[in-house]
Amino acid sequence: MGAMASARTPYQEATRELLRRTLFAAAREQLGQRAWSEVTMSDIAAAAGVSRQTLYKEFGNRNEFGLAFVIDVGEAFLDEVEAAVKQHLDDPRAAVGAALELFLRTAGEDPLIRMLLSDDGTGGMLPFVTTQGMPVVQWATFRLGGVIEEGWPQAPKSDVHLLAESLVRLAISYITAPTETPGTTANAVAELLGPFIDKALGSG
Repeated sequence: MGAMASARTPYQEATRELLRRTLFAAAREQLGQRAWSEVTMSDIAAAAGVSRQTLYKEFGNRNEFGLAFVIDVGEAFLDEVEAAVKQHLDDPRAAVGAALELFLRTAGEDPLIRMLLSDDGTGGMLPFVTTQGMPVVQWATFRLGGVIEEGWPQAPKSDVHLLAESLVRLAISYITAPTETPGTTANAVAELLGPFIDKALGSG
């Protein structure tokens, strides 16, 4: 009976998803004006046009909302990176270059992504730049590694992990201290790592 009571109809699920999208958009708007440490649940509810009670009913508390928001932003970002890789499954070097360029370009254009990837703790969101205790580097490495494994299943897992982690760390480094355009940087990294990419992903 409990399972039936907790089951949601498609309409209820759609309504809930719309509410969450509205609340996340409101949070993004607030973070464009001030740090997370200064944003209250009342601010988010007001910006979303809902009551505080509605916000608390959906997320429970501020920490739960903050974590859900960061995960949503990060997953959407990494979904785009995954799509870039999958467009070049016949050319591993091009796949790496495309993924890195998108990573750098999106992070450079989206202040929220940049903030999440480079937060030193002063913005108040550093505790949320984790997923189940996994630092953002490990989280992104896990996601990117999964994409590479799916695209090139013959690749040794140790090589996949090394490649994924190297790309994530390089990307974050270039985001915090850019030297060239995203395209130029991505091409240079793909060329630098080219021999290893060829060996690991079996195109050499």
